[in-house]
Amino acid sequence: MNQAFEEKLQSDLDALKKAGTYKHLRHITTPMAPEVHMEEAGDVIVLSSNNYLGLADQPEVVEAGKRGLEKYGAGTASVRFICGTFDIHRVLEQRIADFLGTQASLSYVACWNANTGLFPTICDQGSAIISDELNHASIIDGVRLATKARRERFKHSDMGQLEEKLKSVQGCFPIVVVTDGVFSMEGDLAKLPEMSALAKKYGAITVVDDSHGTGVMGKTGRGTIEHYGLTGEIDVITGTLGKALGGAAGGFVAGSNALIDTLIQRSRPQLFSNALPATVACSSLEAIEYLDAHPELVDRLRENTHYFRDGLVRIGYKPHDSESAIVPIIVGETAFAITLSDRLLKKGIFVTGFGYPVVPEGTARIRVQISAALTKEEMDRALDAFAEVGKETGLLKA
Repeated sequence: MNQAFEEKLQSDLDALKKAGTYKHLRHITTPMAPEVHMEEAGDVIVLSSNNYLGLADQPEVVEAGKRGLEKYGAGTASVRFICGTFDIHRVLEQRIADFLGTQASLSYVACWNANTGLFPTICDQGSAIISDELNHASIIDGVRLATKARRERFKHSDMGQLEEKLKSVQGCFPIVVVTDGVFSMEGDLAKLPEMSALAKKYGAITVVDDSHGTGVMGKTGRGTIEHYGLTGEIDVITGTLGKALGGAAGGFVAGSNALIDTLIQRSRPQLFSNALPATVACSSLEAIEYLDAHPELVDRLRENTHYFRDGLVRIGYKPHDSESAIVPIIVGETAFAITLSDRLLKKGIFVTGFGYPVVPEGTARIRVQISAALTKEEMDRALDAFAEVGKETGLLKA
């Protein structure tokens, strides 16, 4: 063991603790649900999960995963092109494509792998990528890996600056415009109609990571693209199976047959990583089928989101405006956001405080995420706790 290295690590950790920004892992001993048991806090209401539709512990979804484990075993034990691909992957990938209105899709073990596998594959010498400055870290890292491409950023949702960037990269090919569908820290939606129109005007392709939109936005939960009536108009969609669609793991890229075949041939996370475990593929497939059979889940999620947002406003908070199920409350400094989340946890509410470097300095926040599975009684208990903590900390008037 290198003692100097260990001392450096410990010194950095001690500095985080002193600043009040050290992150503690919380240990849950029950399935993810509106209420869980946590070793550190007992029974708590969860307002920090991506389990938007409540499918993580839905019996049909769980049973499908069990059947997949029994039929296919624990995993492929190698990459798909070497040892073969399970037929369930093919079924799931076609179902994702059908669900999103694309020709084909390809699954990955996470959307992080999907994004880091996409951009270096399709953007070589002479290409350009233009990215919203608030895009998710997986997009940022995927773009960074496209080392031969020209890389540009535009101010968040600033269509004027996006057009300027598009003009500046004319002559590059391909030109890729990439955005989140729902921005995870803000909860707002990308301006996809304007972005799509600009991309077509300047010969660019559009890539949308709809991880927080899939299962949440649109009349039938098909995402931000359905919400705007743009099905079939976006060139590439990336997303996750680890949020609204069962919450276990997994990601995907959806697009044309030629794109998906290219990723099979050249995408490094696909070529050098094991496939998505078959049990997750089975549970994710069932989650999509369950959503299609129960579109009322999407309506219930919207009703719950409006109810909780209105409740926060009523007691004096000023959450960000948003059409998504993400309700951020900006509180200022990182240490204060973490203090608020700790106080809420002591009152039985599990919600996470986010600060730098996840969000810019001075814009730390409590990010509430709503689930269709929450009852009004649970949300009322949470709102009571928010009112108490807000007054105790001076965030709200006593």
